[in-house]
Amino acid sequence: MLTRSFLPRHSSAASPAALPPLPFPAGPEAAHEALASISAWPQYAHTPLLTLPGMAKKLGCGKLFYKQESERFGLGSFKALGGAYAVQRLLTRLITECTGEVPTTADLFSGKYGAITEAMTVCCATDGNHGKSVAWGASQLGCRSVIFVHETVTPLRAEAIAALGATVIRVPGNYDDAVRHAQKEATANGWFVVSDTSYPGYTEIPGWIMQGYSVIGKEARDQMAPVTPTHIFLQAGVGGFAAAIMTYFALSADGTLPRIIVVEPETAACLLASSKADTATTVTGDLETIMAGLACGEPSEIAWPAIHALSSAYIAIDDESVRETMRALAMGEDGDQPVVAGESGAAGLAGFREIMAQPGLRTALGLSDDSVVLVIGTEGATDPAMYRQIVRRDASEILV
Repeated sequence: MLTRSFLPRHSSAASPAALPPLPFPAGPEAAHEALASISAWPQYAHTPLLTLPGMAKKLGCGKLFYKQESERFGLGSFKALGGAYAVQRLLTRLITECTGEVPTTADLFSGKYGAITEAMTVCCATDGNHGKSVAWGASQLGCRSVIFVHETVTPLRAEAIAALGATVIRVPGNYDDAVRHAQKEATANGWFVVSDTSYPGYTEIPGWIMQGYSVIGKEARDQMAPVTPTHIFLQAGVGGFAAAIMTYFALSADGTLPRIIVVEPETAACLLASSKADTATTVTGDLETIMAGLACGEPSEIAWPAIHALSSAYIAIDDESVRETMRALAMGEDGDQPVVAGESGAAGLAGFREIMAQPGLRTALGLSDDSVVLVIGTEGATDPAMYRQIVRRDASEILV
């Protein structure tokens, strides 16, 4: 199964010069702009960059860094940086259009423009984490939110969104169907879509979301310095997160980019399929996987060109690979500190583990005992029941 689901793209790391013109804010300047706003939010802090020497030794690489995003603003995932940031950008624009004033971050969080924001509604489709971010951003910044979840989103994920003040509506079909439904309802009701995927005629707001994600790249690079990664494994759904991180590193690089490997669920590997076809390609079906945040069949229109230019390889993994990785992190290998990772959060590391288990693939990507590998744990136990079922312990027991 694994060999059939591995697709090499470049024999070595791509050059930053390979990047086409980007239709979204990217690179160090974009990350700095986003961080200037986000760092002023209540409770902002860098998330930890963990070293996992025990797992690195077991797998056969030099150093393994794990950026732990489960602590972002108490929301459990990296998505806090995207949806909420886009809500802020959107409200800033609308307030400026109404008043001629440019509100500060402090103005927005204080409710100074509540008479305007309270009349506004933002909406989106979600597998869970993005909806939480949009709902949280709306509640913090004083507007309303409507979040559409598709039929396989677990009740606990939907309840977590509702607890943040959102109106949650369940719709039939998969994530891509929910995206179309959200756009239809927004058009009918005068709402503002804050989607993390782009499609024809809708690109600016997904670009803001990706700009928010680039803060992760800046933090990780600063925390690793002076060490730089030789390889980065990035899990992907529609591709917005992966494109944001890889373009940040590309535009920050002095010469050659690290080799970047895109990791997807085998049931929803739309980026691997797109690379095979050499054009953005939709995969269909129920897209069912425990990696709920990655269960997407349609690539983001603005993310795909950057991913295609910069990725060294693609790998599609099965659910059992993720389960094994979650359990390995929870136990802590050879003295490593235990780590709580959700199903989507563990996917990048799971892809790395799969490749290191096959000498031919490891050699093809230049992975050795000198390699410095960066993975990003994009979520914690965002579905506690699912986490308990897989790891056989509660997250709270592991973090004690």
